[in-house]
Amino acid sequence: MTVSAIGTLYVVATPIGNLDDLSPRAREVLGDVSVIAAEDTRHSGRLLRHLGLDRPMLSLHEHNESGRVAQLKARLAAGDDVALISDAGTPLICDPGFLLVRELRAEGYRVVPIPGACAFVVALSAAGLPTDRFLFQGFLPAKGSGRRGRLAALEEREETLIFYESPHRIRDTLEDIAQCLGTRRVVLARELTKTFETFLDGDAASLLTRMEEDTDQARGEFVVMVAGASPRTDDDEALVEAESLLKALLSEGVGVKQAAAIAVRLLGGTKKVWYARAQALKDEG
Repeated sequence: MTVSAIGTLYVVATPIGNLDDLSPRAREVLGDVSVIAAEDTRHSGRLLRHLGLDRPMLSLHEHNESGRVAQLKARLAAGDDVALISDAGTPLICDPGFLLVRELRAEGYRVVPIPGACAFVVALSAAGLPTDRFLFQGFLPAKGSGRRGRLAALEEREETLIFYESPHRIRDTLEDIAQCLGTRRVVLARELTKTFETFLDGDAASLLTRMEEDTDQARGEFVVMVAGASPRTDDDEALVEAESLLKALLSEGVGVKQAAAIAVRLLGGTKKVWYARAQALKDEG
């Protein structure tokens, strides 16, 4: 379905701390739309008052978004322009709005992004970690087992890893990073663009110690950035392939001695070494 002569949904990025970071274009859009859909109208009301704007607002958050879609669609169909904002930063990035944007695009409504701050991009730009490839994971699971499982699944990823974390879980998250990812370099960005903006740099264990010595360093919302895994060498790749072969043979009921002999024939090396490795794999179950 293609809709014509309708309003536009503007997805407007707002400041993550310093209100002066709002772009002139974003201010103009917020002043011109018929209604602003905000994650928290009380929070966004402070931004509008700072800008000297008085526009109608309605809430759109994770608990009511599905119910707001039809309401906002009707406003757009009637010719009203609508702005979507979150509490801070770019909407939809770990914030509500996905359901609304998906539904509107599927039905041919016009959705226009108004760019601005995004916390993880701001943090990465000043962290001193590789930026050519990165993997943004949003918030890690709240429970320790889920968090460690996610980190373990990312252990071999070579991209810079990026997470968001809250002040009441940052210590637990650092403990799990130390356990799952070892001594890799970690950069924590907190209170971005605010008075007490801080970048903390070290491995996870040393950052935990720093927080224990200065509890103020555990305050604020965090962007957690972790150096990616070191690239595998040819020897590493060969070892992975060899172990995969041994596991496959053992799973098919081939004995340890015979599996070692096959490995020697296909991969070279000594039977003694392959026998020891095959036996270790069998013992691991």
